[in-house]
Amino acid sequence: MVTFEQIVTEIKARKYRPVYLFMGDEPYYIDELTSMLTETVLPEEERDFNQSILYGMETNVTAVITMARSYPMMSDHQLIVIKEAQNLSKIEELEVYVKNPLKSTILVLNYKGGSLDKRKKLYAEIDKNGAIFESKKIPEYKIPAFITSYILSKGLSIDQKSAQMLSDYLGNDLSKLTNEIAKLLIAIPPGQMRITADLIEENIGISKDFNNFELLNAIINRNIFKVNQIADYFEKNPKNNPMIMTMSVLFNFFSNLMICYWAKNKTEQGLATELGLRNPYQAKDYVIALKNYNAFKCMEIIGLLRIYDAKSKGVDNSSAPDGELLKELLYKITH
Repeated sequence: MVTFEQIVTEIKARKYRPVYLFMGDEPYYIDELTSMLTETVLPEEERDFNQSILYGMETNVTAVITMARSYPMMSDHQLIVIKEAQNLSKIEELEVYVKNPLKSTILVLNYKGGSLDKRKKLYAEIDKNGAIFESKKIPEYKIPAFITSYILSKGLSIDQKSAQMLSDYLGNDLSKLTNEIAKLLIAIPPGQMRITADLIEENIGISKDFNNFELLNAIINRNIFKVNQIADYFEKNPKNNPMIMTMSVLFNFFSNLMICYWAKNKTEQGLATELGLRNPYQAKDYVIALKNYNAFKCMEIIGLLRIYDAKSKGVDNSSAPDGELLKELLYKITH
């Protein structure tokens, strides 16, 4: 199995494998690698004759093998992409071809929503003669870091608050995230090198003052007036501020805070190490929260979050809307 970065480096160097298996639950990386291959392997004028895009549901193994064993027309390579390969009936029979693939054929299998059985001979043969990349979902707590890294790769920067705003609003759907970031890259004024909260508010519609980042900050600092302000805003704008996202942000924070109580070194550096944070500055909020919430209160809050998460899904709650439930929860957290 190889990494995303390894495959990208090889493609840029025009070092191709005869078979690629891109599989997993995160479609973004699968689509990115496939796009790189379709845009790099063949010049545009050769694609009509030597590039084929097929769908697993609409083809069969025999047709794929026949095509893969044919030679390219007046070119060094032919590229065959099987999208939705998880729907290709009897896919394991591709082993016959993968054992001895043509060097002039580049066969790409996009296997989304799961993984090819690693016990099968097909998996072993692809691993031996080609390349396998497993695309895994990024946990939500790592999304701000992904956003920061992605924007840096575009030659720009973003502050922690703005990255968290995007993460809280858009979740861990990387395709959706990168599409929204693309809007920001187009909208950024000439000469400006930093994505700001103002730019996000103007172009994506997230309030820079009333969002999950600001709510968490108000809770950490026990700023009850600000907590109530944001709760009122969320109640009036439920579509832009779904309770499920707010609950996820709060649960992640207080679960991490629970770990902090047992840390030997409770400085920013010590907590950053304990929580696996890249920058000690990211642990500043935990240092403040340790002073404002004791371990017993933290345990109570985690329990409350579980109860209100269930209530928001209809358990022991037949009528209360999310906005009302959130206000009730936030009162109990801060009192």
